[in-house]
Amino acid sequence: MCKATSPIPISGRGVDAAPPSVNVARSLVEWLGGRYGKRGARTFRARIAVQSLFALTCVALGLQFAHWVGAAREGTLPLPARPAGVEAFLPISGLMGLLDWIYRGSLNVVHPAATVLVLIAIALALLMRKSLCSWICPIGFLSELLARLGRAAFGRNFKPTKWLDVPLRGLKYLLMGFFLLSIAAMGRDALTAFLTSPYNKVADVKMGLFFTQMSPVGLGIVGVLVVGSVFIQGLWCRYLCPYGALLGLFSWASPSRIRRDATRCVDCGLCDKACPSRLPVASKLRISSPDCSGCMDCVAVCPVKGALAMKVGRHAVSPVAYAAAVVVLFLASYVGARASGAWQSRISDREYVERIQHIQSNEYGHPGMQNP
Repeated sequence: MCKATSPIPISGRGVDAAPPSVNVARSLVEWLGGRYGKRGARTFRARIAVQSLFALTCVALGLQFAHWVGAAREGTLPLPARPAGVEAFLPISGLMGLLDWIYRGSLNVVHPAATVLVLIAIALALLMRKSLCSWICPIGFLSELLARLGRAAFGRNFKPTKWLDVPLRGLKYLLMGFFLLSIAAMGRDALTAFLTSPYNKVADVKMGLFFTQMSPVGLGIVGVLVVGSVFIQGLWCRYLCPYGALLGLFSWASPSRIRRDATRCVDCGLCDKACPSRLPVASKLRISSPDCSGCMDCVAVCPVKGALAMKVGRHAVSPVAYAAAVVVLFLASYVGARASGAWQSRISDREYVERIQHIQSNEYGHPGMQNP
């Protein structure tokens, strides 16, 4: 007779146990998928992590750019590497470069990264709503921090009455229309002339000087926006940002939508309170508004699992998967642009030194404002 054998115990290192690296990855994903903040004002840790990553990147780019400008002023050749990523703060030049690309069939070599970054932002809006605003933009991140400061100090953020809120929301579209019509009206030759003008060649440096050598008027405007953002959540983004307005229009074509399952919804109204764009999430089956930035805060505050979800078609997307998609799409586009040579400016170090050392001269004033 065969002797009975006892079951072989399975240890933690057995066939069903995952390697430590897998367990760490699972724990990280679970942590990122968790929620941060008090009830009614929560967000996913994944979004905070992505926002922080890009904000720190912007700080690093700023420091590197300041070092580069300092070397150019001293005339030190060769110059250290110029961080082309600072061209993210030149969206108007990027839009002009995009139209010029369409006109001439070749990418403008002065600020190519500005054009590439505009294309990346549009692609993200088409695929994942205007996720640039709520997941990547450092201005949006700063705006959210200021709003949280306001809630901590006063217990709430304030909202303009409807009769004031509606016309104010139209300001960003008026600004967007002004810039788009101005660019379109320039014509092919004038557009190319502007992009190759002395002013545009140092537009990134001029932008930096605006903040480091701010006039009293500029300081006052920035101060009003900062203080106002403490009291009114998303003051700049909601009322004044023409870039966000443009991306919102593209996001109408996005397959990504916040969808509400009416059979699971308990009508708590937390999603309406949490939405930074003040959209009526609780009364809609899906959110198609161009003001939806895909932040997923409404999903984060929802007390019933599955009642609200970000969906692509019929498939729900977790916050961690959404965050990964935003980061991967952005970084893949960046790597592709660098590999194809469509990232770095073709202006030589010697030309940069010459222009930056004379940047205060009238030659480098805006072409539309120069004296005869």
